[in-house]
Amino acid sequence: MPRRSQGPRLYLDTRRDQWVIRDGQSFIRTGCTRADHEDAQKRLGEYISGKYRPAPSPSPLIADVLLVYAKERLPDTRAMAKAAHNISNLKAFWAAKKAADVTAANCKEFAAGRPRVAGRRDLEVLRAALLYWHKHYGPLDKVPLVVLPDKPPPRERVLSRAETKRLRKAAMKQPHLYRFIILGLRTGSRTGVLLNLKWDWIDLEAGIMRRRAPGEIESNKRTPPVRLARSVVRLLRLWKRKDGGKFDTVIHYEGQPVKKLRRSWGTACLEAKIVGASPHTLRHTRATRLMEEGIDLWEASGSLGMSVRTLETVYGKHNPAYQSKAAEVE
Repeated sequence: MPRRSQGPRLYLDTRRDQWVIRDGQSFIRTGCTRADHEDAQKRLGEYISGKYRPAPSPSPLIADVLLVYAKERLPDTRAMAKAAHNISNLKAFWAAKKAADVTAANCKEFAAGRPRVAGRRDLEVLRAALLYWHKHYGPLDKVPLVVLPDKPPPRERVLSRAETKRLRKAAMKQPHLYRFIILGLRTGSRTGVLLNLKWDWIDLEAGIMRRRAPGEIESNKRTPPVRLARSVVRLLRLWKRKDGGKFDTVIHYEGQPVKKLRRSWGTACLEAKIVGASPHTLRHTRATRLMEEGIDLWEASGSLGMSVRTLETVYGKHNPAYQSKAAEVE
């Protein structure tokens, strides 16, 4: 009678003095020496996790729901790193619970231990994971209602025209930041879009800038192309000549892609005497300017990569025609 498999486990290869994962007739090297037993245990956990495939169920463990979502759905999204962080936050509270345990009371208990914005985003990922399971591994006995914390009031820090002038001047000492600020103020694009922007995303002849690579899947954040002002096209032509075809990204520091702007942004704001602004403030500022100029909502939303609803709700009050007809009713 054949012996029952003991499953994946660690095995010490005494000849090489290294830990190996033994799985049936297979031996997988961990690269960990005898003294690195803790690291070898982590490698074993990663191996088991990668091999494990949850079975379809109408009442699954949340741990399985999150695992499937992380493996199958996240690789197709641009926000993979952020969502993986959200899943890590969810595991401690939810992993041992089942889908039926996703109740209003448990959602509130989880959110109570998190900052409002962070807790809301974590629960949004939980909701997405449950819906993915329901569609591909369910159906669930009952699709639970994930209760989210209220949205915080929007941060509406907007730069005045004098502030934008001072900020541009201060940023001229840092070419990568200057490019970021110009494009942020003139397109309203999100920080991630601008820092990832590549020269082949821009059609200088047509004056069109794409916000994602050709063929890349649209995420939950809208990234439509944006038409560029002639003055911006002239600047881009100048920057491209200066780069001499040596760099792929439009915004770079000494030839290397820029991942964050914390130090350079803070330095420029300090010199420009601007308080309470972040790189995302450029997007708020652009949206506000478009509303102040009375630009059609549909055109403005396309230019910004923002829904008409969000634009109207958050920035509509800046439109010169805001409630003008209602105000005249006697």
